[in-house]
Amino acid sequence: MTLGAIQDKNLITEMAAKIAEDSHRMGINWDFAPVVDVNTNPENPIIGNRSFGSEVSNVTNSALAYSKGLQQNRVLAAIKHFPGHGDTETDSHLDLPMVAHNLKRLEAIELAPFKAMMDKGIGGVMVAHLYVPALEKETGIPASVSKNIITGLLKEKYGYKGLIITDALNMGAVAKRFKPGELDAMAFKAGNDIMLFSEGVQEGKRLIQLAINKGEISQNRVEESVKKILLTKYF
Repeated sequence: MTLGAIQDKNLITEMAAKIAEDSHRMGINWDFAPVVDVNTNPENPIIGNRSFGSEVSNVTNSALAYSKGLQQNRVLAAIKHFPGHGDTETDSHLDLPMVAHNLKRLEAIELAPFKAMMDKGIGGVMVAHLYVPALEKETGIPASVSKNIITGLLKEKYGYKGLIITDALNMGAVAKRFKPGELDAMAFKAGNDIMLFSEGVQEGKRLIQLAINKGEISQNRVEESVKKILLTKYF
């Protein structure tokens, strides 16, 4: 929020460049930042001052400056938390928040910064554990495991080609609802390339391979993810 108040966005770029420098020193090549949630709810228990603010244009411009500072210095950015965690009253570390706005409102506020940044070369997007009924008709399905949201909206409608990663799979929003491993397979089927903080790696690998064998996941889909991950190693 303090960064969002800075009028000269070049200063945000300079700060992010120093973060990239420190990241390289520690062998880190991907920073799960910046947050591009538009924090319109003062009761939000988890985003709050992690957001650049409550105005779409300021959030977008600040996030672009931050991402530029990272990526010009060879550290990948990851804009989060898609499709927008700014208007929630539940902490997704504990339970599943719902964003109940209609599509018109979502496109004007929550989705707007993501859409504005899709063609700016942002290397990564992190998908949130949010239930958004306007985007996913099946009751209680989080965005992080929703094919409609990840493949249908992020990849196909917005044309995003970069890496897609879930928010941590040990968070209460999803860990309370799905079994370890089963959750990983759901996330990969939905369109994620990487599953963060899996609690069931071995079972997840088994179920993903089973889905590939059954033709539920195409070989092209697997190769697409592998190629993106390998390219990131040399970013």
